[in-house]
Amino acid sequence: MKAQILDINGKKIKEITTTLFEEPVREDIIYKIVEAEKIKHPSAPKLYAGMARSASGNIRHKRHAWKVSYGHGMSRIPRKIMWRRGTQFSWVGAIIPSAKGGRRAHPPKGLGRIKKINKKELNKALLSALTYSNSIEELKKKYSSIQDKENKDLKFPIIVEDKILKLNTKDFLNALKNILKDFYLIAVQKKSKRAGIGKLRGRKYKKNAGALFIISKTENIKIKGIEIVKTNELTVSDLANNGARLVIFSEKAIKELESIGNKVNLNKEKSNKEKKQWKLKIFKH
Repeated sequence: MKAQILDINGKKIKEITTTLFEEPVREDIIYKIVEAEKIKHPSAPKLYAGMARSASGNIRHKRHAWKVSYGHGMSRIPRKIMWRRGTQFSWVGAIIPSAKGGRRAHPPKGLGRIKKINKKELNKALLSALTYSNSIEELKKKYSSIQDKENKDLKFPIIVEDKILKLNTKDFLNALKNILKDFYLIAVQKKSKRAGIGKLRGRKYKKNAGALFIISKTENIKIKGIEIVKTNELTVSDLANNGARLVIFSEKAIKELESIGNKVNLNKEKSNKEKKQWKLKIFKH
């Protein structure tokens, strides 16, 4: 397919041909990989939940000694001291799952990838997500604010010239206005106060995702207001988590991502050859 390269004023400079956005959209594979890429389990507790006590090891496992629980009609569990009067102690069980405020028994794992990912499937999902995120219809499904708006001049994928990487934040955002026009509403991240009681629970502010700017692994830019990801750090979750996302590419990033497309095409050719050979063997027998 042919793709346009735009300057900082939103005007077409030149055209390039690319096979990067020709992969058919497979929402089932995209969803599967997005779930597999999750690092934290949604039901997992805090890493050291229930362990913030000085209880473990306080009680000595010995008879006829000071600071022991044996012979007092108490269960032999880790305990913390609430008060002490000479050799008398007020003990309360802690740490273990059966005690009040203790840790959970066999909770879901907190950190680490939940599922393993097949490399071929991952590459296919990434290419499929690139096609998915560069569909105007899919973007309109996610963002209600742009459903009635049509940009006839703007064509997907959005590829910008390298000059935009040298701009400061103010000029960069002005360039985005010229390029995206009506779609600029969903491009910039907006921070707002949360409405409910979550303000008291460490999540006072909430922020929308905004646009994703994909650059080459050799390029560098620092801009506030949009998310920037290098090609070697790009994941399927960046592109298509909870629906399609507005994505902008640098020219070099397109060339680097095409190498993934070439790998997938080679794997297809190999599998087709193997199938043909297998069919011939069966036919001969």
